[in-house]
Amino acid sequence: MIPTLYGIKACDTMKKARAWLDAHDRAYGFHDYKTAGIDRATLAGWVAEHGWETVLNRNGTTFRALPAEAKAGLDAEGAIALMLAQPSMIKRPVLDLGDRTVVGFKPEVYAARFES
Repeated sequence: MIPTLYGIKACDTMKKARAWLDAHDRAYGFHDYKTAGIDRATLAGWVAEHGWETVLNRNGTTFRALPAEAKAGLDAEGAIALMLAQPSMIKRPVLDLGDRTVVGFKPEVYAARFES
């Protein structure tokens, strides 16, 4: 299986992840969830694997611009609903390796995942 890199094309962290994969001759597909969207099942799988607190990008401008009542009392279902409505609230990148995923980008984590 060829890994799939999920994210937003113009994101700086995405560019770093893509550069790492290219530099290490790792084939991958790319899914831009801002233009192509993301389905509930995929997003729910990421939340089940990592927790909504990891998958939801609370540092981004889209989340910070939400009214306080939209942020209050969030749980997994509420976070999934927010991310489905505004995919830019999904932390990026998400690298799907088939049997597991990696959320975010750290070169040492990518190196370890491809070695195992």
